[in-house]
Amino acid sequence: MPYQDPEFGCSVDVGLHMISSKWKPRIIYELLQQTRRFGELHRAIPGISRHVLTVQLRELEESDIVQRTVIPSVPLKVEYALTEFGKSLKPVLAQMITLGEHYIALRREEMKNGADISRSHKE
Repeated sequence: MPYQDPEFGCSVDVGLHMISSKWKPRIIYELLQQTRRFGELHRAIPGISRHVLTVQLRELEESDIVQRTVIPSVPLKVEYALTEFGKSLKPVLAQMITLGEHYIALRREEMKNGADISRSHKE
């Protein structure tokens, strides 16, 4: 059983809460590649709304995973980058990618085998 912190609870739950949502892993992945401005992030993640991206970035900032930097210029520039803590999530994300790729390969193989079985029953 994972360590139970008296104030924060189960460390597994805390870790999952920090990065779990439909979009947070994808945002972290994009920021692992390079620092990005809001519009760049929005274009890099198809399907995410501007509102949801804003909310997710704020939550990642609150968790000290993302750092928001305002660059005084006209027009004002805002850049998002991973903090050192955020960069420490790279192996976690790499493992999630490996897990996802493995699962997809298994499902494709099952679908292929299912299609083969269907064809053999028709003959």
